[in-house]
Amino acid sequence: MADTQVKICGLQDVEVLKSMKSLPLDYVGLVFAPSRRRVTAEAAAELIAELRDWESETAPRSVGVFVNPDREELAELLRAVPLDVVQLHGQESPQVCAEVRQAFPQVKVWKALSVAGRDTNAAEDIHALLDSYAGTIDALLLDTYDPQGSGGTGRTFEWEQIPLYQQAAANHRLPLFIAGGLHPDNVNELLDGYSPYGVDVSSGVESNGSKDIIKMTAFVERVKQL
Repeated sequence: MADTQVKICGLQDVEVLKSMKSLPLDYVGLVFAPSRRRVTAEAAAELIAELRDWESETAPRSVGVFVNPDREELAELLRAVPLDVVQLHGQESPQVCAEVRQAFPQVKVWKALSVAGRDTNAAEDIHALLDSYAGTIDALLLDTYDPQGSGGTGRTFEWEQIPLYQQAAANHRLPLFIAGGLHPDNVNELLDGYSPYGVDVSSGVESNGSKDIIKMTAFVERVKQL
């Protein structure tokens, strides 16, 4: 799927980011929530500065991942780190999403939703949920349910549920990203079966807890059909 958007999440190291310069990425994610991939504002500012040195036409946009962020802390961070997107990965309500969007018009707001077991949500429930977020967010991301509420499980969810979310998202013209347990060896199955707007990968392109340029290259090439 040459048009599929690719986000690689959990970047922490400037040298690793430099090694990714030739990859046709659409987004890179920086985690500010509790996680082993968490970055400080100072480290994030260095990563953003590196992105700003890339050719503007090809540079990926930056996504900050937050879980139930405090508004003042978010304002302080955005002053230091000029992100393109704020991804809300906790239990943020539609009202909270709307407030973030209004308070920080310079960024897009994405909402991550957790998907648990098979047939957990009926179609009407999914439509009602997405109806509630309509007009409060710019994109939607599905991730595997995590009891901690922050994702990063490295496990896939039941992909059979994707079409219900796709239909509901399409009703509101919301781009839908799929995350959770993706890696170079299963992403084509996802693309062939469901043709999502975008895919989001983190642990699936790591070796020994660090981003692996060989795995990242393989993932991007398979998504972009290079």
